Parts: sequence; C-alpha cells; structure tokens
Amino acid sequence: MYFRRRLLLLLLIGINGLSSAVFASEPPRVQLQTNYGDITLELYPDRAPQTVANFLQYVNDGFYDGTIFHRVIKDFMIQGGGFDTNYRRKPTGKPIQNEAENGLLNKRGTVAMARMSAPHSATAQFFINVVDNDYLDFKSKTNSGWGYCVFARVVEGMELVDEISTSPTGPAGPFAQNAPQGLITINTVIHLNPNNTNNEEQLP
Repeated sequence: MYFRRRLLLLLLIGINGLSSAVFASEPPRVQLQTNYGDITLELYPDRAPQTVANFLQYVNDGFYDGTIFHRVIKDFMIQGGGFDTNYRRKPTGKPIQNEAENGLLNKRGTVAMARMSAPHSATAQFFINVVDNDYLDFKSKTNSGWGYCVFARVVEGMELVDEISTSPTGPAGPFAQNAPQGLITINTVIHLNPNNTNNEEQLP
C-alpha cells in the first residue's frame, strides 16, 4: 500500500510539473479591444526579442489605448498604433533595430512593424497583413532589402481584420488617402499572460 501511494504521488508530481512546463512555454498574447471587436495576437520573442520587448513596453504603458487604425488598404494590410482619434501623432520612444532577418514572413494574419524608409526606424506603429505580402520580407541588409519585421500573428479575430480592411477610405486628418471614413479605434490593449515571456513554438 505504501509503495502504491508513493507511485501515485510521483505520477501526480510529474503530471503537474509537465503542465507547468507547457504553460510556461506558451507565447505571450495581447488582445486589441477595438470598436469592431477583439483581436488577439500571439507574439514571438524568441524570433524578434527587441521588437516584442518594445511592443510590450508600449502595451504595458497604455500607449495604444485610444489610438486608431489610420491606414487601411484592401487586399494589403491595416496599420495603426501611432495616432489618436483626433489624428494627432503620439510621441514615441527611440527607434529599434530591424529584426526582419528572423525568418518570419509577411504572410496573411502576421503582424509586422511599420517604419519609415530607413530600415531601423520602427517605433510603435504596426500593421496586420491581410494577404501574403512576400515583397515585404527581408532580402538583404540594404536600404531596399531589409523588409519589415514580423513579430506576431493574429490567432483570434482575423474576420474582424478582414472587415476593417474593406472599410471605405479616403482623406482624413493629415492623410490624403487610405484613411477609414469612420474611426476604427483601439480602445485598449491587454497583455493576456504577462508572466509568459518565452516561446518555444515557431511560425510555420
């Protein structure tokens, strides 16, 4: 009887330990709560550590709360995270290193950092690919070849991304075109599992 109880105890410890290990390896996730609904992103700090750390810092600081998707192009992408509902550009931190050579590709549903023409100029703005945009991928360490760093993907709410991508667009605020004619707001962004910062899974 003693040995049977001992064996059962060891099995329970092993199962609990395995469950903890699996939970700890889950990728960090954030939820964009928009006026269209909730969009959940899974982040990849093992492939884009600086980019994910930068993005999560903005999330934890509440930077994205009350921002908008200011640039929407059907069959391409939706871009946000830089302007408030009055089309005022929000002040950001310093630009980060472009990690686009991480092997992650700009496929449908992936999330990448927006930037200026300079390769290492990304700060807070991001975009969600609505289709495969292979020409945005890393090609070489040149101004024209760096591409755009993928650091996450949509795991819930892609139908909302598709809906947003077909919104009527035109001029608004400082933009001459491609701005939604009705505000598409990011009310808040929530870090769903803040204790998980590592990821052993990879995009296919």
